[in-house]
Amino acid sequence: MTENTRNGLVVVDNGEGDEALCNLSGNQPFADVLQARLGRRGVLKGSLGLAAGGLFGVGLTGCLSSSDSSDRSPSGSNGDTTGGSEVGPLLGFQGVPVSEADRVVVPEGYSYQVLMPWGEPITGSYPMFLLNNSGADQGMQVGMHHDGMHFYPIEGDDPYEGSSTDGLLVMNHEYVEPRFMHASAQGQSLNRGGVPVKGDGTRAADEVLKEMNGHGVTIARINKGLDNQWSVRADARNRRVTALTPMEIAGPVRGSSHVVTKYSPEGSATRGTINNCAHGVTPWGTYLAAEENWAGYFINKGARPREQSRYGVRSSGTGRYAWELADNGADEYVRFNVTATEADATQDYRNEAHCFGWVVEIDPFNPDSKPQKRTALGRFAHEGVVFHTAEEGKPLVGYSGDDAQFEYIYKFVSKNNYFKSTADGRLLDEGTLYVAKFNDDGTGEWLELTFGKNGLIPENDFANQADVLVNTRTAADFVGATPMDRPEWGAIDPANGDVYFTLTNNSNRDNNNRPGVDEANPRPQNRHGHIIRWAEDGGDPTATSFAWDIFVLGGDSGQSGVESQRGFVLVGDEQIPLTDDNIFSSPDGLWIDPASRMWIQMDMSEGVMNTNPTYAMMGNNAMLAANTGTGEIRRFLTGPLGQEITGVITTPDQRTMFINVQHPGATTTAEEWAGGELNGTWPDHDPLNKPPRSATVVIWKDDGGVIGS
Repeated sequence: MTENTRNGLVVVDNGEGDEALCNLSGNQPFADVLQARLGRRGVLKGSLGLAAGGLFGVGLTGCLSSSDSSDRSPSGSNGDTTGGSEVGPLLGFQGVPVSEADRVVVPEGYSYQVLMPWGEPITGSYPMFLLNNSGADQGMQVGMHHDGMHFYPIEGDDPYEGSSTDGLLVMNHEYVEPRFMHASAQGQSLNRGGVPVKGDGTRAADEVLKEMNGHGVTIARINKGLDNQWSVRADARNRRVTALTPMEIAGPVRGSSHVVTKYSPEGSATRGTINNCAHGVTPWGTYLAAEENWAGYFINKGARPREQSRYGVRSSGTGRYAWELADNGADEYVRFNVTATEADATQDYRNEAHCFGWVVEIDPFNPDSKPQKRTALGRFAHEGVVFHTAEEGKPLVGYSGDDAQFEYIYKFVSKNNYFKSTADGRLLDEGTLYVAKFNDDGTGEWLELTFGKNGLIPENDFANQADVLVNTRTAADFVGATPMDRPEWGAIDPANGDVYFTLTNNSNRDNNNRPGVDEANPRPQNRHGHIIRWAEDGGDPTATSFAWDIFVLGGDSGQSGVESQRGFVLVGDEQIPLTDDNIFSSPDGLWIDPASRMWIQMDMSEGVMNTNPTYAMMGNNAMLAANTGTGEIRRFLTGPLGQEITGVITTPDQRTMFINVQHPGATTTAEEWAGGELNGTWPDHDPLNKPPRSATVVIWKDDGGVIGS
């Protein structure tokens, strides 16, 4: 945190929102596993390509190999699963080049529109977007910094089937950029994390309210007009879920001493959800908002228990946005100071941080329903949840990544079986949580995180299952999970059940006494990230063992001159170098559509894009499409300046795609902002009246065909 004073305001800059490195377990990291499997050949010397070709020549049992059809789909119809007569290749578009323009670029033959930018009114009195909107106004408008999302057909019978022209668009809002939100921030030296603080050291309560209401989830009905344009429609189901919305705590942690607070002495409730990144979609049609980098919002200036220190709750300065300093001293704001100040937990907020780090279930079709924090899925920096296709009479299986350096990948298997006629969120309250261990021979194990098993017992400082779940990371450390290079989004191939996860990057591997490379995290200074995949043994999602390999290593095509940073696709016994047409860095968002096209979204840090020589050749963040059978990858879309591309879904007919552009203009420096300059003004390009705004982009093929074909 840094401070400076200007115009009577103290500017507090809490820096980046990414979580501090917290894993000090010493577990063998994935990079060491991969290095062992390589026999220590070449990777540290910069010859990854030579080593990788030998490593992955065997391939996965149950995973695709180079012998698979280049245009396969679940129905065998060359990628067209919509029931129409057209048949085309899986990747039928001409890729777009790298771009540094302040606009969205799509392939020839495609068009797009901007929909639901931050601040668009959706409910209540529908206040129009203005720079001086109040905190209450923001609670009736689309939130800031769009992320994961899903299109729910309006019938509400199935989250993937129904209308392709009318539905509820539900999206997360990961965080906010205060300098774009407040009149008091004008002219201040603020970077994207800085907040204006009053001369007396407090924050204006309405500014805090506006930031809290900029967080959370937006639910809005949208439909398609005859002119192909989509718009928001007034509907009783339109609503905002914010950092203030009352929520229930469900599952094993409910009622435990860990979540007892002044607000909920019985430990059954909390207020709000924050830093929602990717998401999940349940088979019964609800939405899962995943709480990611939530820990930095809290400050504890006393003794931090492991429930806070292992997750990065701050011990000095202020919380990320200094919400606890609101000048009206209201209870909903001071709770972000989790320092113990009273006689017991029922009189203060020492446990408030333990009410975050969960997956939150929201029913988009019932505006009167109360969101539920599903604690059985574990507590960590959830990137999202991806489920295997639910099978009647079998357990439901879902996967989650913990998005921080050297953290883990988890799997949840429900205790009770799924039955479509009765399934609801209670299926997520009982089950077994596992964490992944990747072995250097290409096999893996799911290590059970259940009290009384694998040493998770009182003698090792685990009191019960609630204790294990509140301390999920510590439990995973103890059982020997494999630390990964920032596990983010997951996706499951509908053609064969293979599971894919993006590992965005890790510049600390094999650096500053941090763990070195291993089989599954094969590069030191892994600046560009990679995508891993596995197949559960016997094709059974509930299996406790699996086989894994790496699908693609992000990187350049030789421009950097550093061989270990070149990118490769690994297909069977063949390594296919990335070229200027498909280089990418920092894979984050991931989705595999019904035709088995993989959509890969980039999230290079604002601090390196377009400037750092290691990343400059990548241009702006982009989205690519891949054929996992052939290894073919093409760049489908590039975004404007300063943003990341995130969130991707199509309508059921696959003829309309929604993606999100998050934090455009974020590369504006504090000095530029103070001087009235903006590095990016998308989408309005009106710097005098409107700051850059996160927004959804709606994409269609001009001939009405399937997106990507």
